[in-house]
Amino acid sequence: MDLKLAMQELEGLGKERTKKMYISNGAHEPLFGVGTGAMKPVAKNIKIDQELAEALYATGNYDAMYFAGIIADPKAMTASDFDRWVDAAYFYMLSDYVVAVTLSESDIAQEVADNWIASGQELKMSAGWSCYCWLLGNRPDTEFSEDKISSMLDTVKRTIHNSPERTKSAMNNFLYTVGISFVPLSEKALETSKEIGTVEMKRDNKKSSFLNAHESIQKELDRGKLGFKRKYVRC
Repeated sequence: MDLKLAMQELEGLGKERTKKMYISNGAHEPLFGVGTGAMKPVAKNIKIDQELAEALYATGNYDAMYFAGIIADPKAMTASDFDRWVDAAYFYMLSDYVVAVTLSESDIAQEVADNWIASGQELKMSAGWSCYCWLLGNRPDTEFSEDKISSMLDTVKRTIHNSPERTKSAMNNFLYTVGISFVPLSEKALETSKEIGTVEMKRDNKKSSFLNAHESIQKELDRGKLGFKRKYVRC
């Protein structure tokens, strides 16, 4: 499938209601308003096509950029490719749910995510922390350095309240993911989240959200979810 046909397929799946919802969350034109579930049959026909993924992502169309992440070949992408993608990710649905997800299936995920976390840029930091959430929630605990993850928990404790808003959300998700999915440091994540307490995340033109990883972790632990791993990351 070429770019023109792929864009026609996506446009035909667009719904005005979905488009309005995406815009309310930060997306902007151009976009069609395609639900992620509606993309699956198209993705099944294409499977993996990195060349098409790059062309779709370059359009700047939100739906095309999202779909690009579904059909991309993460192992064929370099650090520069991921940097280019995250630089074009203009709001959190792209940075955290397209770029971070795609990165998490690559062999250079931790290296790239570490650089983004250290960047000081809100959406890059958010993507970096989010990538670790996808990694920890899917890969075996043995793939990670316990000392490194412990140090990251310390960083969250020290900086979350003063971090950029979207980064706060990703850090909060990191606390939760370590608490549930990374067994060696589950107790530390629970204790760290308790010390952090509730985190206020301010949102443009909307009421603030109040995040509490401690309550979320404890609830899932009580349900016997310790050690939970996702079978798949990308849809």
